[in-house]
Amino acid sequence: MADDAQAQADRERIFKRFDLNGDGRISATELGDCLKTLGSVSADEVKYMMDEIDTDGDGYISYEEFTVFALANRGLIKDVAKIF
Repeated sequence: MADDAQAQADRERIFKRFDLNGDGRISATELGDCLKTLGSVSADEVKYMMDEIDTDGDGYISYEEFTVFALANRGLIKDVAKIF
């Protein structure tokens, strides 16, 4: 149970870190800006990630969409949590 709580806290922290303007959703610009701090990322890579994570196609990643992605990619989220 403690691991679940820690994983949820990590997801919330990472989501907030990517949600630069604090509006509760991550835009392609916010995603790109954050990923650039982690290293080089192309516009095509950001578009691909948005297409994969933004399942409702509204142009933003909601916390719910982020959670689904994070649960499917736990190893990646653990790695990102170490950085953020």
